[in-house]
Amino acid sequence: MKRLLQLLVLIVSALAAASFTPASAQVPASSPARQILVMVNHPPDHYRAGGAYGGGYGDELAQSASKRLARGIAHKYGLTFVDNWPMPMIGVDCFVMAVPLGRSTGDAAKQVSTDSEVAWAEPVELYGAQSAGSSHNDALYAAQPAATEWRLADLHKIASGRGTRVAVVDSGIDASHPDLSGQLLLNRNFVSGQPFVPEQHGTAVAGIIAAKADNHVGIAGIAPGTKLLGLRACWQVHNSTACDTLSLAKALYFAVESRPDVINMSLSGPDAKLLREILKIAYARGVEVVAAVDPKLPGGGFPASVPGVIAVTDMSFAASHGDVYMAPGRGVPTTEPGGRWFLVNGSSFAAAHVSGLLALMRERRRSSPIALVSQRHGGGLIDACATMLRVAGTCDCDCSLPSARAGLGH
Repeated sequence: MKRLLQLLVLIVSALAAASFTPASAQVPASSPARQILVMVNHPPDHYRAGGAYGGGYGDELAQSASKRLARGIAHKYGLTFVDNWPMPMIGVDCFVMAVPLGRSTGDAAKQVSTDSEVAWAEPVELYGAQSAGSSHNDALYAAQPAATEWRLADLHKIASGRGTRVAVVDSGIDASHPDLSGQLLLNRNFVSGQPFVPEQHGTAVAGIIAAKADNHVGIAGIAPGTKLLGLRACWQVHNSTACDTLSLAKALYFAVESRPDVINMSLSGPDAKLLREILKIAYARGVEVVAAVDPKLPGGGFPASVPGVIAVTDMSFAASHGDVYMAPGRGVPTTEPGGRWFLVNGSSFAAAHVSGLLALMRERRRSSPIALVSQRHGGGLIDACATMLRVAGTCDCDCSLPSARAGLGH
């Protein structure tokens, strides 16, 4: 009987040891901070034009083989396969893999990058919107900075943005807001594991770009005639806005594939090769990309530092970054979820002004290159009237900047 009890104890101990997973091996796969993106070359013949976005494989067999390959890579390096996102436009399949606690995501990405089956791997990075916060939530003030600084009513005599599209890669936009109702062609969510909700930052950016004019409420957007693609890649955390590499990549990829006139990215963060590759396609297709500058990051942060991206700041950050454009971004009234309006500050909202201005320019000049006119070549304070004068050949504005008369610009 004693030997039987000892045998039972040994069996129970063995089963417990087999089923126990040490805390260091448990992987919180839902946390982007513990994930890496693994890019595997995508065979071109697997993609069929017109396929649903996020699919794009030629057949189920190819899709199954691709996932088996990814799971094999994950097993080989002690990772957990989480998700995949085909990106045939840049020639890769993007696989999300979770890294166990106790291991650096950077080290894991470097290790996986050496595999012959892998094009490259990189950690999921976090990004933040460049907002200085609202000053208060009172009712809308009568004056918008652009109304006087940019002579907005005069600009609207030339163009309203009609026939153009601006993709807003940001947090959730309140499409039912009275100043935004009917202004969005779509409103999609690219944040995994989170339901779509209207949020402050995305709604504020959308209002500056495209709030309806002459509707007796709220504000007039810089380009009230444009239509928006609302692409939620960021989410609101208390009073701040955050994004990660994967959500940005999915939204940006969709934006480029949709061929808008302008992509607005009022955010900044660390460099990421995957996002750079997608931005290259945008640039090659003639899509204007506008980004907010973070004065605390080298070159203003990513994507503002990418060649071809129009980097924008508000007046308060101009001294430390000479190669960026300046636009209104302080005390700007704009739309807030719930049918309200509030005041905002920061480079995010200066960038939104420039995206709206580019939409006005694209209405008048559809295909040829367009250029911003500013105080100095490649940056400085934008002269919106002179910019539209150059595009349209006529203007009811007094183009007052000396550089405008000299014909300098972006």
